Amino acid sequence: MHDTPRPHDLLWGMRPEQLPADAPAWAVAVLAAGQPVVVRRAVVAPGQVAVGLRGATRDQRLAALMPIAAISHRLTPEQLLDRRASEDLPVFRVLAGLRPLLDALGHAWGVTGSAGFQLATGLSAAHPDSDLDLLLRAERPLPRREARPLLQLLEGRACRVDLQLETPLGGVALGEWAGGAARVLVKTAEGPRLVSNPWAAERAA
Repeated sequence: MHDTPRPHDLLWGMRPEQLPADAPAWAVAVLAAGQPVVVRRAVVAPGQVAVGLRGATRDQRLAALMPIAAISHRLTPEQLLDRRASEDLPVFRVLAGLRPLLDALGHAWGVTGSAGFQLATGLSAAHPDSDLDLLLRAERPLPRREARPLLQLLEGRACRVDLQLETPLGGVALGEWAGGAARVLVKTAEGPRLVSNPWAAERAA
């Protein structure tokens, strides 16, 4: 496993007292119940990791910092693929159908978002209209001629499928990279950047 927590990893071990003093009650309750937090992109001090908390509703989201020393357990998006869903929902049926197709591509990939959170915790986070959020580790360049058929593979499913390419520079939406725009938006720890090639940091602006 990659030693440093990466965006979309789920971490356990953060305690309520590690939240800011003005943290909402729902966030305190989430940590008191032993729920995980998700790694987000941000520049932080050594020994810290930027995380996000999720509550029961979409508006219950909180950015926070977690001491790396507090991490007791970690699950990556890739590790969630072997988990069995606790509910029969479109996102999980689509995930099961896509798995052999995506496995055949030769890239490491995994599930994030509400479906990933539910697979990790068993808590009901997804719903019948949920999107399926996926991550593909594109550490080597993914030519657009390969990105376009990959995008077509995800279309026409029982739920919307959003796949993010994790490049060395940051996260790029597959749909945007496959679309052929001269520059694409990359989510980095320093914030969003427009680049012509997500695998060539020197071209970033």
